[in-house]
Amino acid sequence: MNILVTGAAGYIGGKIVKSLCKKDWVDTVVGTDINEPAFTHSKYKFEIRDIRHSMDDIFESQSIDTIVHTAYVLPPIHDKGMMEDINKGGTRNVLDASVKFGIKQILYTSSTTAYGFYADNDEPLTEESPLRGNDDFTYAKNKKEIEAIMQKFIADHSEIAMTIVRPCFVVGPGFTNPMAQHLQKKLVMMPAKTLPWQFVHEDDLINTMVLLLEKRVAGAFNVTGEGTMTFPEMIKMLGNIRIPIPWPILYPLNNLAWFLRLSFVTQFPSPSMRMMVNPWIASSKKLHETIDYKFLYDSKSAFADFAKRV
Repeated sequence: MNILVTGAAGYIGGKIVKSLCKKDWVDTVVGTDINEPAFTHSKYKFEIRDIRHSMDDIFESQSIDTIVHTAYVLPPIHDKGMMEDINKGGTRNVLDASVKFGIKQILYTSSTTAYGFYADNDEPLTEESPLRGNDDFTYAKNKKEIEAIMQKFIADHSEIAMTIVRPCFVVGPGFTNPMAQHLQKKLVMMPAKTLPWQFVHEDDLINTMVLLLEKRVAGAFNVTGEGTMTFPEMIKMLGNIRIPIPWPILYPLNNLAWFLRLSFVTQFPSPSMRMMVNPWIASSKKLHETIDYKFLYDSKSAFADFAKRV
């Protein structure tokens, strides 16, 4: 296989590149991103490229037959228009190129946030549950919208195997997003009432993605570790102190801090906090029935692996 990885300098993109380079069934890995990674390998070639710009030269010169699309603006930014243009516009650009150059398989990293955070969510969420990513939280909204784009693409281009992975919150040594930074504060402000979370270890996610590529498996799959973990457990494991604040007070306070760009207070808008107070636990039953892979970590041990390295 000759595989293109978008977002190759990112958290998941960087790890999948390293893993694919070790596989004897992979001939070449080409990475694109706006930042150049430090990783080098005899199989690996990197091109600085905005995901919204043409990649025709890369597809032609490297005989790309498989795409791993991980490019996505993960940390919330204040410019929602730019965030949506990169996330959705970049995806459309990748899909258009895949048709033009006869790609065999596309693997897209979605998220269980695409289901949204609602009090009436299925418990657990399955691949048959509706995708209702909250419209006031750009990250989840875009995940939902991109999956809608993917579904239309699948209907129009059945010749291309489309693989969609929906991991829950990914943790491990590389876990550095705004939530990780928030939990590492000595005093952690949280909604007074929170629900448990589930995690998947970065190694389990990458191993799953590699197997789905090797076996050319199409379809949508939740990728979640067994069990759950409460926020008090997380904060205690990190050696910090939880400051519970009633939702009606915390929501406007956090929103004001976000609006004023007080990053030392918050790095995410208040709508994202709904993921702490509403259920969004997903089942990986379909994945386990499809591929022969045993997870290395459950939710608690995955978070513990992150905690021991901070």
